[in-house]
Amino acid sequence: MKNKIIVGFAALLLFVSCKNDEKVLNSLADYNNSMETNGYHFGDKLQLPKEVLDYAESITISFGDKETKNLTIDSQYFTLGDNQVTFNIKTKSGEIISQDATINVYSKVAEQNIPFEIVAEYPHDPANFVQGFQMEGDMIYESDGQNGSSRLIAYKLGETAPVKETKQADTIFSEGSTIVGDKVYQLTWQNKIGFVYNKSDFKELSQFAYPEVLGEGWGLTYDGKNLVASDGSKNLYFLDAKDPSKMVKYISVAGNKNIYDQLNELEFYKGFIYANVWHKPIILKINPKTGEVVGKFDFTTITKPFTDADSENVLNGIAFRGDNMIVTGKKWSKIYEVAIK
Repeated sequence: MKNKIIVGFAALLLFVSCKNDEKVLNSLADYNNSMETNGYHFGDKLQLPKEVLDYAESITISFGDKETKNLTIDSQYFTLGDNQVTFNIKTKSGEIISQDATINVYSKVAEQNIPFEIVAEYPHDPANFVQGFQMEGDMIYESDGQNGSSRLIAYKLGETAPVKETKQADTIFSEGSTIVGDKVYQLTWQNKIGFVYNKSDFKELSQFAYPEVLGEGWGLTYDGKNLVASDGSKNLYFLDAKDPSKMVKYISVAGNKNIYDQLNELEFYKGFIYANVWHKPIILKINPKTGEVVGKFDFTTITKPFTDADSENVLNGIAFRGDNMIVTGKKWSKIYEVAIK
């Protein structure tokens, strides 16, 4: 009988403990869910519910291979944008209970809506599935994608016929491209290789493998020192221009109230990175040192006729002509020149 009483008491304690664990985890989940919209800024402290703090002997936050006891939003552990983390709670009874969460970190800088005015329109070949786009003088250098149609072309603004062209094998899906001196660099989507061409005649000079962190190739630009690549995530990767297989650093991108991922075509101009967001009619102006979005162009009026015709005909070309921005998109029949007000 005594043994039965002891077993029953132990079962009761276990039941109460499980109920307490569940209550604490629900409280933590409610708190994290309530904070997803408002998010945090670097330097903010996580104000966990008293119920959680009183129940815990210690709390750590793990980020894959990193872990911290610090409940402050520290850039050593967190990045701008969404952070997938795990809360590990050691209870005062010695148990370890865990819960996954998303912690959104926003920029402290409010992004400005940047006004513009269309000042010119030019023809564009509507067969071109634009993936990379830049200008040098009045010459446009364009990378066109899709298996069987991938190529690098150059043509004069106001015309559509290429003055030079190089085609890729049918197995290649071309992506972003950029000019570095007398060379043109071009990414591929999932082939995990990039090409380097002589700018004057598009003769292939070399190929390079992606650094391991770059899962796919999307957009590409050059900041005067490094190549900057996107992979469809919230991150921008700075690659050594002399050896693009080496990553120098990366930044994560976010606005003051918005999380941005699927960063696509890129352009570097006068100290800022401009990036369009796949399937959105916007171009972001990004501080390359911090990843903070400081400005945003809303090109809904320009993109709508093309995306209404086909949802895949998205904005996907950014270049500059002087201080005016040049924009186009996938299978667009026009290129637009806009003056920034």
